[in-house]
Amino acid sequence: MIKKNLLYAQSGGVTPVINATACGLIEEARQHRDQLGKVYAGKNGIMGILNEQLIDTSKERKSDIAALRHTPGGAFGSCRFKLKGIEESRAQYERLIEVFKAHNIGYFFYNGGGDSADTAYKVSQIGDKLGFPVQCIGVPKTIDNDLPITDNCPGFGSVAKYVAVSIMEASLDVESMASSSTKVFVLEVMGRHAGWIAAAGGLAQRQKGDPPHIILFPEILLDEKALLQKVEKAVKAYGYCSIVVSEGVRDQQGRFLADSGRRDAFGHAQLGGVAPVIAAMITDGLGYKHHWAVSDYLQRSARHIAAKTDVEQAYAMGKAAVQLALQGKTGVMPIVVRTSDEPYQWKVGEADLAKVANREKMMPRRFISTDGFGITAAARRYLEPLIRGEDYPPYTADGLPQYVHLKNLLVPKKLSSFEL
Repeated sequence: MIKKNLLYAQSGGVTPVINATACGLIEEARQHRDQLGKVYAGKNGIMGILNEQLIDTSKERKSDIAALRHTPGGAFGSCRFKLKGIEESRAQYERLIEVFKAHNIGYFFYNGGGDSADTAYKVSQIGDKLGFPVQCIGVPKTIDNDLPITDNCPGFGSVAKYVAVSIMEASLDVESMASSSTKVFVLEVMGRHAGWIAAAGGLAQRQKGDPPHIILFPEILLDEKALLQKVEKAVKAYGYCSIVVSEGVRDQQGRFLADSGRRDAFGHAQLGGVAPVIAAMITDGLGYKHHWAVSDYLQRSARHIAAKTDVEQAYAMGKAAVQLALQGKTGVMPIVVRTSDEPYQWKVGEADLAKVANREKMMPRRFISTDGFGITAAARRYLEPLIRGEDYPPYTADGLPQYVHLKNLLVPKKLSSFEL
């Protein structure tokens, strides 16, 4: 019997550890050459698959695949492209099946967040209808940590560590200059609807007075008067005020403070930068000099400070995805299951993609302090284990991390071109 090939693709915003997941998946598949064919990767996610741009990972050296574990970015390219329902986009689904047939694809792995889980779920359903069944496995990834069912999402722990370290270090700088210069520092982090990343900044608060003194969450509508009072109180008590703000903070009418009016490929609001809005609000209201920063791509590419827990979980998700496929599963996703807080322990579980697709897990109110400006002990118990440990990449003699660039050789096309 001809062995079926595997097709893996990355989707959406990348993370510091998404390549660790790819590493786990490819290395595990190579351990089962008696049952599985080659591992192909879609160039730039689902768009590459539709364009029949398939990368042959068998052409990559074992050492280079292993180096993916410590390399940031998306090794095969990612994209923001969402498949609609089959009624609206039947031609795209038919094209996917054509590509699967042409290259003997029996297993499809889509590594992404909620929208990607939706795509994987739709493809798992449509194969049967179009006469070419394919086992579809979603593979979790998102720095936003907003996928349901899984305890946490690969990528989040490393971003959480970066944010906590960054606000700690920047605050030491601000504190040094506060008597004659800047008194307020605002760090903007990602998180459109869920405040998990902003909450992670609170891990820097080891004792009373430690920064950040204020955290602004998307789940809590901004009360400008209360914010200014909180800032003024911090400056009087500590000489300065450090703030972590989620990009998705909204006003009392529920409107994003930084809505640019544009939408991305998934239909989400494009947010234009809330840190300067908050900083200007404080200077206008209290007269304090400010500085602000937007962590943006830095937070999701900082592999040099990745959390060991996160790297291990990301790798495990890739490995588990192949194991689920070998068990004959389809329409499922491996997940992280927490079994103990102290000592922190976890295992791999699974969830139905139908229960993951297009659903967001918000910060529970019990994780946010009563005044809405900080995190609780419960939040700390949940967050702290996720940033534990260091997993530094190897460094070269010139003092820089040694990251890998794959050859990414494409498989010869067998089909005519396709208009996206």
